[in-house]
Amino acid sequence: MPNKINDEEVSLKKIFSEFPLEYSAGNIPGIAITGIALDNRKVERGNLFVAIKGGSADGHDFIPDAIGRGAAAIVGERPLGTKEIPYIRVENSRQALSWLAAAFHDNPGRKLTVIGVTGTDGKTTTCNLLYQILLAANIKAGLISTVNAVIGDQVLDTGFHVTTPDAPDVQSYLARMVAAGLSHVVLETTSHALAQFRVDACEFDIGIITNITHEHLDQHGSFENYQAAKARLFQSLSKTLPKPQGNPRLAVLNRDDRSFEYLSNIAAGPQISYGLNPAAEVRAETKTISTNGIHFNVVGKGFCTAVDSPLVGEFNISNCLAALTATICGLGLNPSTAARGIAAMPGVPGRMERIDLGQTFTAMVDFAHTPNALRVAIDTIRRTAPGKRAIVIFGSAGLRDREKRRMMAEVAVEMADISIFTAEDPRTESLDVILEEMAAGARARGSEEGRTFWCVRDRGDAIRFGVSLAKKGDIVIAFGKGHEQSMCFGTIEYPWDDRTALRAALAELLGKQTPKMPYLPTSDGKI
Repeated sequence: MPNKINDEEVSLKKIFSEFPLEYSAGNIPGIAITGIALDNRKVERGNLFVAIKGGSADGHDFIPDAIGRGAAAIVGERPLGTKEIPYIRVENSRQALSWLAAAFHDNPGRKLTVIGVTGTDGKTTTCNLLYQILLAANIKAGLISTVNAVIGDQVLDTGFHVTTPDAPDVQSYLARMVAAGLSHVVLETTSHALAQFRVDACEFDIGIITNITHEHLDQHGSFENYQAAKARLFQSLSKTLPKPQGNPRLAVLNRDDRSFEYLSNIAAGPQISYGLNPAAEVRAETKTISTNGIHFNVVGKGFCTAVDSPLVGEFNISNCLAALTATICGLGLNPSTAARGIAAMPGVPGRMERIDLGQTFTAMVDFAHTPNALRVAIDTIRRTAPGKRAIVIFGSAGLRDREKRRMMAEVAVEMADISIFTAEDPRTESLDVILEEMAAGARARGSEEGRTFWCVRDRGDAIRFGVSLAKKGDIVIAFGKGHEQSMCFGTIEYPWDDRTALRAALAELLGKQTPKMPYLPTSDGKI
């Protein structure tokens, strides 16, 4: 991180000058702070080290190492104290980190119009739709999603298996956007980020919900806790400070989703609903769905405009409506301009992405990794290609929600013609146990292994098998990985891209030379 903001040195005293949480310390000195670190191994001289208790390690145990590496001050929860350098005790280090990172970067969220998008499914697509609308309106906008961060002409990879980045990274991205002269930012906001306070100091102006369905219950403990984590985005709107450019503090809610009533009661300020429901304030009418995209009229208070999008599936009408509602009703953009932005987005990497090497059937990759997303995606296939066989390939991640394994298998065998269960980030869990849990779900729905579903341990072989079964006109789709660039076995991340794997399988089928199938340890029996 840079050690200067607006050509002014950042001091510990300045960082704590507007700190909104309780803390205990003596007089905080005006010593220079060169950056903020939450990993003791990455501490550089002059850094403020924030000790955070994690699931497998406690940062407080590494305070001596952080000091040895040159930390100028420490923030922590334990009543440790240290006479070597200033120690500031807080109630929650992780929550404090967000505000400290924002202050270090001179609170960039206060200089931007910040649009936050949360939900179980559709977040990344909705974020990209919003971004395209802002560009169509000639607004200088940035984007932070689970796929990448876009700052002007720069596109930055946000890493492997990423949710919303940690608070220091988020604030660093926002600060770079301010420095680049941007005025708006679209920020994809996961339940983990909200529950772990990573975006607490972002100063949201508009909050959008896509939906809330079964996901991440292993992390949150219950659906109620998961829903409450999502709700934090909307609770934060009322706390956003006034901005020179104005801030609507608008909650954009999905009238079709079961979260509507709950979030409508949670959001204290202005709110507006979207959806297919006639009661929605912004709704879609006269919709048409085909393999070439979607068309509908968006109708709201005082406006109606036609919308065309190359995105496939009725669920993308909902994503489009969310983006249109936020920009037309929240930012006051012209409806036709917003519609032009929707039409300009060709698609999101790894979302219903077609792979075509000249085969006689359709091959696709999609990120669907929840029961609801899988159901919606297969339903989309059925609607856009009636009468065609659907061959689906997917797994269920290790060290994650175990109930989801059975549920996804049940959805697949009920809706698809052929289901192939395979590896998907088993991590330190037994892959065979995961596959058996999925198979049990399939058998419970009357499906027969070897006839309507198969278990294939190696994901490359599973994709090969799916491709080999395909006949002219069929649809083969690999779910669950989408844009992701790695797969985790044990504690090792192996380079992996479903799109490359599907191209490799198709190339083998068609007798072409490239590309080659990526390596996984299951391919040679090492796992």
